[in-house]
Amino acid sequence: MIGCDEGAHTQARGRVQSMGPAFASAALALSEALNLPSSEADFVLQLGPEGLQLQELGPHAPGPLSVDFVHGPSAHRRLQGGGSGQMIAKAVGIQPGVRPDVLDATAGLGRDAFVLAQLGCNVRLIERHPVIAALLTDGLQRARLDPDVRPIIERMHLQTGDAIQLMNAWEGDPPQVIYVDPMFPHREKSSLVKKEMSMLRPLVGDDLDASTLLEAALKLATHRVVVKRPRKAPSVFGPKVGYVLEGKSSRFDIYPKRSLKP
Repeated sequence: MIGCDEGAHTQARGRVQSMGPAFASAALALSEALNLPSSEADFVLQLGPEGLQLQELGPHAPGPLSVDFVHGPSAHRRLQGGGSGQMIAKAVGIQPGVRPDVLDATAGLGRDAFVLAQLGCNVRLIERHPVIAALLTDGLQRARLDPDVRPIIERMHLQTGDAIQLMNAWEGDPPQVIYVDPMFPHREKSSLVKKEMSMLRPLVGDDLDASTLLEAALKLATHRVVVKRPRKAPSVFGPKVGYVLEGKSSRFDIYPKRSLKP
């Protein structure tokens, strides 16, 4: 969801807040690691007994945003999500005997990666924005404490950095499938009003280097690249899409290279 190129620049200012004396030292360390000492802030990262959460500041700000793989929407999708019949599963090539190795180059809050890991894929995640990466790291750490969710989390491996640079300098076995869900300037209005989108867009901006991201992904992936898009949005500028899987509000543009076989 959150882009990983350097095309998006944001001026949002933030600070870290301890939600109790027991979290003061950890909050200070996080503030220094993220370079968020600002006293004048547009958002605050709150560290407390429920983990790390992002809170926008202002009179009409929504409630806090955190990463939770154990409860809420992730739990509902894990228990009743439709398994390998989900469109994202078909998009990355999941089929009987096939669980591809996936790189999620725009990890964001990790929801799509969690679904793929739940279905049995080994998923490497890259997130460029350090604040979002901190939220995701916190969510992964807390989820490891749950015995039912831990096996899923162990298939998720997060790296913070610029995905274009990391893919261009890749070492080791390349991923079979690369999954990309860029943040674009022209989202449908229904997406903009969603809580997480309205909070994250001012923080991370738009992915203005999506075509470069796609180019790097196509060079690295051995079998296919999958780009998630709003249903009516144009494709990413670049090579022609191989085929499309379309849902009610979003679609998957698929760039096949080789067939995935058991």
